[in-house]
Amino acid sequence: MSATFDLKDIRKRMDKAVEVFRHELAGLRTGRASTSLLEPIHVHAYGTEMPLNQVATVSAPEPRLLVVQVWDKGLVKAVEKAIRESDLALNPVTEGNVIRVPLPELSEERRRELVKVAHRYAEQARVAVRNIRSDAMDTLKRLEREGGISQDEHRRLADQVQKLTDEHIAAIDRLLEQKEKDILQV
Repeated sequence: MSATFDLKDIRKRMDKAVEVFRHELAGLRTGRASTSLLEPIHVHAYGTEMPLNQVATVSAPEPRLLVVQVWDKGLVKAVEKAIRESDLALNPVTEGNVIRVPLPELSEERRRELVKVAHRYAEQARVAVRNIRSDAMDTLKRLEREGGISQDEHRRLADQVQKLTDEHIAAIDRLLEQKEKDILQV
């Protein structure tokens, strides 16, 4: 069984990790209510973890309020619990099938909490990129061991994988730095 090595696939996987991070950052609010704020939240429903947007509709009728319209009345408590237990420090209020999520004023302390959440997202993205790098390096070692590539080719490809890793980690750091500035602006 011979493994193959595709640098384009590795780049695509790393790009995807950065894109997921970018999407998570979009959910962190800086000023105005955004429906993407609740996108990272998963609800325990029907015996599995489901994204919030698969069990409810989220809207932002006012700048400081999100409204979650739950489709299944039996899931209202689970959705409320998921929002309350998220890292976003939100306090939802339930009225029938509708959950109102007032967004607190961004105090200095709250801004610092959001920066910590952003840093946690960044670390998860870095770990994802490093895991992709590790998989690629393992594939290279296996290919060299099986005689699929030479030692020089292994070294050359390993250097390219490391350069890709460095580029993607730098992109994550740039995105984090920009989001941190956005959050901390008063």
